Amino acid sequence: MSLDEMCELVNRHARPDMTTAIDGVRACRFNPRSAPTVGMSGTVLAVVAQGGKRLALGERLYEYRPGQYVVTSVDLPVTGHVIDTGQPTLGFGMTLHPADIAQLLLEAGPGDLPAPAPAAPVGIAVGDAPADMLDAVVRLLRLLDRPADRKILAPLIKREILWYLLRGEQGPAIRQLGLADSGLAHISRAVRQIREHYAESFRVEDLARTAGMSVSAFHRNFHAVTGMSPIQFHKRIRLQEARLLLAGRPSDVTGVGHTVGYASSSQFTREYRRLFGMPPSQDAARLRGTPGLSGAALP
Repeated sequence: MSLDEMCELVNRHARPDMTTAIDGVRACRFNPRSAPTVGMSGTVLAVVAQGGKRLALGERLYEYRPGQYVVTSVDLPVTGHVIDTGQPTLGFGMTLHPADIAQLLLEAGPGDLPAPAPAAPVGIAVGDAPADMLDAVVRLLRLLDRPADRKILAPLIKREILWYLLRGEQGPAIRQLGLADSGLAHISRAVRQIREHYAESFRVEDLARTAGMSVSAFHRNFHAVTGMSPIQFHKRIRLQEARLLLAGRPSDVTGVGHTVGYASSSQFTREYRRLFGMPPSQDAARLRGTPGLSGAALP
């Protein structure tokens, strides 16, 4: 019953930009044949009410369908694909803030949360949403019709949803997001540094030192979170940024390549074609009219 009401609420409140009147909450509607969406994932919980989606990260593919959720605990370059079930895909999204999770971990008493098993840091996780979580999601969406109650009740229900996440099957992955000294937090800082300085070269040894890890441990943990090596991740960020720039500067292929850090135009063209299936000059001609190019890949 929760999924039926969730579908009705999402369908009624979905906007083209997916935002809602509740800060950090999305209501998303994708047509069955929607174009793939390319973008950064953010740190987010997404729950599917109808239809389904596939999320591509490097060589990894994650699929989630009605009653399932996906959590991204690092801002990652992903591509979202709508599964064509013959009906719109409807979903709920909520931004995850490490500080909110950290506060819940501080307030939890001994035995309130399952003991965490040792595990490698995880960037994306998929799970089955428990009934209590779905019920809380529906109650949060109902507040879109009750503006007088939103200010007081929305923060409480968001905390409730986070609590069910922490107690659920992906709880260990969510817990790492709130721990300042977790392996995930160290890798997140390295990811942020690469993203903020994507046009510059770097040494993996320097990133590993910043993360407080040996080079081998850094490589292992970075791949566990992102599905890529640091060099592959850096290249993916550069090329994704280039594609977004080309949407506004379709005739400036050489300039865009230099802007994102490529000294060689031929290398830029070669690597761009390898990732996107065609050279930048050809891809740029159709980017302006491509729906979803820079849209959110989640929910």
